[in-house]
Amino acid sequence: QVQLVESGGGLVQPGGSLRLSCAASETIFSITAMAWYRQAPGKQRELVALRRSGGSTNYADSVKGRFTISGDNSKNTVYLQMNSLKPEDTAVYYCLIAGLHPSSGFSDYWGQGTQVTVSS
Repeated sequence: QVQLVESGGGLVQPGGSLRLSCAASETIFSITAMAWYRQAPGKQRELVALRRSGGSTNYADSVKGRFTISGDNSKNTVYLQMNSLKPEDTAVYYCLIAGLHPSSGFSDYWGQGTQVTVSS
């Protein structure tokens, strides 16, 4: 079964930076999108950044100009560079890769989540 393993979360001061990484345990084919979501306590999970297979990207208004999503389809990896972090960015961050795996078919594959805490 495909697993997405995330890393890079932690505690950072306001104004600081973090880089999240996400890698698939097995090859996912025909990737159509890679994305990062986040969920803060008491709130619904929200889309932070999306990268389509053609390379186009979309960002939540709250992170535009501060976060950058990048990825390598051939390596099944996706990254989120987060700069100028704010306390309101505190959340559990989840990666997603949408694609095809021989044993599971075409699906959205999710990471287990990594905590990001922005606090002084």
